[in-house]
Amino acid sequence: MYRRTGALLAVGAAVTGLVAGAPSTATAGTEAGAGAGEGAPKWTRCATEEYPRLECSTLTVPLDHANPGGRRITLALSRVRHTAKTFQGPLLVNPGGPGGSGLKLAGFVAASLPAKVAAQYDIIGFDPRGVGASKPALNCKPGHFAPVRPDSVPHGGAEEAANLARAAAFTRGCVARHADVLPHINTPNTARDMDLIRHSLGAEQISYLGYSYGTYLGAVYAKLFPHRVRRAALDSVVDPRGVWYDDNLDQDLGFDARHKAFAAWVARHDATYRLGSDPARVEAAWYVMRETLRREPAGGTVGPGELENTFMPGGYYNGFWPYLAEAFAAYVNRKDSAPLVEAYENFGAVDAAGDNSYAVYTAVQCRDAAWPRDWGVWRRDNWTVHAKAPFSTWNNAWYNAPCAIWPVAPLAPVDVTNVALPPVLVLQATDDAATPYEGAVAVHHKLHGSSLVVEQGGGNHAVTLAGNACLDRYLTDYLATGRVPRATGGGEADAVCAASPEPKPFKAAARAALTGQERAGAALHTVLGHRNQG
Repeated sequence: MYRRTGALLAVGAAVTGLVAGAPSTATAGTEAGAGAGEGAPKWTRCATEEYPRLECSTLTVPLDHANPGGRRITLALSRVRHTAKTFQGPLLVNPGGPGGSGLKLAGFVAASLPAKVAAQYDIIGFDPRGVGASKPALNCKPGHFAPVRPDSVPHGGAEEAANLARAAAFTRGCVARHADVLPHINTPNTARDMDLIRHSLGAEQISYLGYSYGTYLGAVYAKLFPHRVRRAALDSVVDPRGVWYDDNLDQDLGFDARHKAFAAWVARHDATYRLGSDPARVEAAWYVMRETLRREPAGGTVGPGELENTFMPGGYYNGFWPYLAEAFAAYVNRKDSAPLVEAYENFGAVDAAGDNSYAVYTAVQCRDAAWPRDWGVWRRDNWTVHAKAPFSTWNNAWYNAPCAIWPVAPLAPVDVTNVALPPVLVLQATDDAATPYEGAVAVHHKLHGSSLVVEQGGGNHAVTLAGNACLDRYLTDYLATGRVPRATGGGEADAVCAASPEPKPFKAAARAALTGQERAGAALHTVLGHRNQG
C-alpha cells in the first residue's frame, strides 16, 4: 500500500553488491572453531577503583569462521581470577545490547556474588566483535544522536523524510567505514568467538551468565556447542520467536506500560512532586511537556526525541524514577529546564561509546534475521502500535530503521530448541518491558530441563545481582551447586520471588542516600549501560 521513500531507495541502490560472507545457520559443530584462535591469553593488571582485581587480555579470532586462515580480528577480554581451592572453571558474562561492553561486568559480577562462590570461578568478561576495546570497533556515523533530532513522531511527510534521511545516512556510514566487516557481525559468529575464548582458556566447558540480549547469545551458543555448556543462567530473556522486528514492536507496548507505571508512582507521591494524584493527569502532563519541547527544546538540546531517550532508562529500572521525577516536576511546576537538561546528560545523551554500541546493535540485529524491506509495512505497524503505546514506539522505529535498507543479506534465525543441555536457570520479571515475560516462558519450553524463576509483579529488566535477595539466592545456589528449583504444583514457574520494593522519593537533604538494594540495582544498570541507552 505504501512506497518506500526516495532516500531509502537511493541508499539501497548505492550499497547493492555487498553480500553475506558468514554461514547463515547454526552449521558449526562443537569443534568447529577449535584451534582457530591463538594460544592462552596473557593477562595484565587493569584494575579500577571499583574492581581492583580485574585483569585484561586479548584474543585474535577469524573474522570469517568459515575461513579460519584468513583475516584476524581482536577480542578484548577481562578476568577476575579464582582464589578458592575448589575451581569450577570459567564463567563468561555478557551484558546484552547487542553492542554492550562486558569488560567491567566481570568485575561487577565478581564483586556482587557471595565471595565464596565468586572465588570458585574465573569470571571472564569480553567485548564482542566490533564492540569497545575489541578491534576493529564499529562506528558508522559519529554524532548520529546529536541533539536536537527531528521529532520521532512524524507529524507530517517532512519529519518522516528527515528521519528516513538520518537512517539512510547512518547506513551509508556503515558501508563506507565497515563494508568488509558487516557480513561477519552477528550473533552466531559472536557465539563462535565465545567458543574460541573457551578453547584459549583450556576449558572443556564454560558456565555462563547473560543479561537481556545476552540470553539470546547464550541460547545460540548452547545450540551451536551444547556439550560445552556446564551451567547457564539467562536473566531477562529475549523471545527467540520474534527476532528482531516483532520483538521490537512488543517492546513498545512494554515500555509504554512502564511509563504509565512511572506516572502512577509520581501520582502516589504527589506530596513531593505536585503533579497531581491521578496517574492519567500525570501522564498527560508529561505529554504536554513533550509538545512544549517540540516547539522549544530545553537548553537548546532536549527536544521530544531526547526527552524519550532521557525517560527510557526508567523503563529498564525503576530506581531511576526519583531522578526523572525531580526533573519532570521542576520543568512543569517551576519552568526550570536545568534539571531536565542534566537528566538528559546523565540518562539520554549518547557519547562515543554509545555510537559504537549503536553501530554494533544495528549490525547484529539487521544481519541476524530478515526485516520488512517495504517502509510502508513499518509505517503501518508502528502507527498501529503507537495508537496503543505512544511513549516510545516511533523512537524505537527510527532506532531500527536502518534494517529496512541494510545492505547485507539476513541470516536465518537460529532455532534455539535444545534437548542436550544440563539444567539452565531462566530468571524473569513478569512486567519487564525490554524482554516481555512471554519470551522467558518460550525459552523455558525450548530448553529441555530448564528451570524458570519468576519475580512476580517486578517491572525491572535484569533482576539478579540487583538487590533482590530471593532471586540472588537462586542464582548463587545454581552457580555453587548446579541445582535448580523444580515446581511442585501447576503453573509455568518453578519458583517465585516477590518483587523488589518500589523506590521512594529523595529526601531534600539526602538525595544520594540510597538503600543497599537501590545501590545494587543502580550499579547493575549502570554497568549494563541502561543509563545511556539510545
